[in-house]
Amino acid sequence: MTTRAETMTATAVDRALEGQRRRRLPWLLPYLLALPIIAYEGVFILYPIYQGLRSSFFRQQIGMPEEWAGLANYERLLGDTAFWGVMGTTIIYMVAVIAAAIGVGLGSALVLNRAFRGRTLARAMMTMPWSFPDVPTVLVFLWILNPSFGVINVFARLLPWIEENPTWLLDPRLAFVSVVGITAWKGFPFYSLVILAALQTVPSELLEAAKIDGASPRQAFFAVTLPAISPTLLLLTVLAAIFSFKQFTLIWLLTGGGPSGATETIVVRIYSTAFRFYDFSYAAALGVAGFLLALTVSLVFLAVQRRQDMEAG
Repeated sequence: MTTRAETMTATAVDRALEGQRRRRLPWLLPYLLALPIIAYEGVFILYPIYQGLRSSFFRQQIGMPEEWAGLANYERLLGDTAFWGVMGTTIIYMVAVIAAAIGVGLGSALVLNRAFRGRTLARAMMTMPWSFPDVPTVLVFLWILNPSFGVINVFARLLPWIEENPTWLLDPRLAFVSVVGITAWKGFPFYSLVILAALQTVPSELLEAAKIDGASPRQAFFAVTLPAISPTLLLLTVLAAIFSFKQFTLIWLLTGGGPSGATETIVVRIYSTAFRFYDFSYAAALGVAGFLLALTVSLVFLAVQRRQDMEAG
């Protein structure tokens, strides 16, 4: 039989162990909460990146074993004039979408930041393009841009230099402009909402002081409002670059990269190379090149943001 002293000693030991477990749980809790995200990133992002990088060093054919190719795919890539054309199209498309989407987003945010009747309804209506799925959006715009009965032709024919209905998705220049416009229309509500939230954090005292000093609304915008929301604009520029770079659905469903490759970005090129021509190893090399381009753009913007933060500090 255990004595009373032994029982008390065992109880004290149990309490000490329980206290240690309780002190250990707060230390482990952040890692336990982050574990699902880390697992998701590892399985669905890091592993595909590794697999794509690995595949770019092999020669793969359907029904045949892999063969080590070394840098042959990259040598082919550097000598491929079509690749450089696609990269140029991708960069121009990215810059155009950034300028259009963030420009329209900034303008609409400035309008919606003002007090007017029906502002709440206007804000709700503005978010509709962002909420539409890609496939219905494409179907609607295919009807709007139809060269025979598209409704946009009614407005285009009002211009004095247009005598016939434009072939919006068949002419290389018009197709590129149309794809950029549709992409910007689809994404600008997100940028507008974020900019609107940033505008509401601008101190009203600074705007009042600028008004008292005799600054016009335009001068107050460039001297007070724009510097205050510039970090938000820079972050949105990075996001817009990433979103436009990886955009596939709208381009593929609208033009398939045509006509004559006018709207073929690197993402569309990777898909065509892998799943139309079944050249998986070269598609992997294209994917690595696209990844490096996106990473370079992001690092440049982040370096600019860090420099601005250091100057502000």
